[in-house]
Amino acid sequence: MQLEVRPDPAEVGRARRWARSRLAGSGIEVDEPLAETLILLVSELVTNAVVHTGCPAVLRLSLPGVAAETATVRLEVADASSRAPVPRCVDGEATGGRGLALVDGLADRWGWSPEGAGKRIWCELDRCDRPAEGAAAYTGGVTAYEGLAFEAV
Repeated sequence: MQLEVRPDPAEVGRARRWARSRLAGSGIEVDEPLAETLILLVSELVTNAVVHTGCPAVLRLSLPGVAAETATVRLEVADASSRAPVPRCVDGEATGGRGLALVDGLADRWGWSPEGAGKRIWCELDRCDRPAEGAAAYTGGVTAYEGLAFEAV
């Protein structure tokens, strides 16, 4: 399932509401930690696409079926910018620049890849009984390390 996102910061709230509404048929309760993490990741990735590209984007969400107790939830945001995510150093006073560092810390896996004339940034959350061991970036992606934040442009 997917949602077309206009290059308007108000679209971030609409993307969150859309993602929450999709949880109903997936067996993931809106108040469980996985759902809360997913909504935060939607916010971060859609914000990056809207703020840093100024172009429309597409939010894609793959959720497990109702009976799935263990499964992987996949979130993707495709935008028209071909520029790769680049590291940003931010200090403690900065009000932005931590989006992909949050994705790195919360997702089980994340990465990015070229898609047409643009790119696709994705992340995955595993629904299981054991806690995550940390994120790893794949497909040419980059990961946040020691105070560096990453900005998708």
